Amino acid sequence: MSLIYYNSCPLCGAAKIHPSLKAQDFTVSNEVFEIWHCDACTGRFTQNIPTSGQIGRYYAAAEYISHTETKQGLINRLYHSVRKITMRSKQNWVKSAAGLKQGKLLDIGAGTGAFLHYMQQIGWDVTGLEPDAGARAKAKELYQVEALPVDNLFSLETSQYDVITMWHVLEHVHEIHAYLQHLPMLLKQGGALLIAVPNYTSMDAQHYGPFWAAYDVPRHLYHFSPAAMETLLKQYGIQIVRKHPMVFDAFYVSLLSEKYKTGRSGLIGGFFTGLRSYRKGLKKVDRCSSIVYECKVVATPEKD
Repeated sequence: MSLIYYNSCPLCGAAKIHPSLKAQDFTVSNEVFEIWHCDACTGRFTQNIPTSGQIGRYYAAAEYISHTETKQGLINRLYHSVRKITMRSKQNWVKSAAGLKQGKLLDIGAGTGAFLHYMQQIGWDVTGLEPDAGARAKAKELYQVEALPVDNLFSLETSQYDVITMWHVLEHVHEIHAYLQHLPMLLKQGGALLIAVPNYTSMDAQHYGPFWAAYDVPRHLYHFSPAAMETLLKQYGIQIVRKHPMVFDAFYVSLLSEKYKTGRSGLIGGFFTGLRSYRKGLKKVDRCSSIVYECKVVATPEKD
């Protein structure tokens, strides 16, 4: 298998990189991957990752929630039980960021289409992109939503969307710089970009270390801090104007992390760690397990 080895930070380009920890793929392969740290931007990244053409086998798990609707197991049931609440939060963030009650939305990494369907139901004109053919088929079956292959991103008409959303997607994208260079072109003047990613500086990440479920190697290619996100986006003239806490992620991630760490369900330990992280995230967004970055395009990109 061909692997990608970085000699410099894939987020900011700096050479100040070094190994930080090792994490196991608990979902599919049980393989161990190194996570490296950049002293310049404070971002982290998974080293020796499979290429985009070969990483598909690491997504081949029935319980991989991003691409399925399974409710098997306690953690999956909890995930789905709070999804309605999360949908309402996402709806409010979209409306607030756009300053519109209805508009045109592009969702990248649409999965099985639940968010697209929700926004469509409240009057938004939606377009979804999803790399997994099985997930696209499920979106059509469950919600009658026609998601497009993600390769269509670069052929979409420019300046047409009021909001672009990426819910836990950016950390998966091999061509991260090509995406961030192109996304501003798709937005209308004054349009908004909402990007949700895990935060490795959160309390639950610090608690679980290499067992933190949101490292999710090798599917998560990058591991962001708030400072790293700001540095990365600034290269493309994208400014963070507001941060929103995804507070329920602390519970889901902590329950899964406890299971990885102990080999048991870890319901009690995971719940109380999640509760502590939840409280810290409410007090300070930068300590939240996952953060939604609300962004605007404010300048010409610094990169050529």
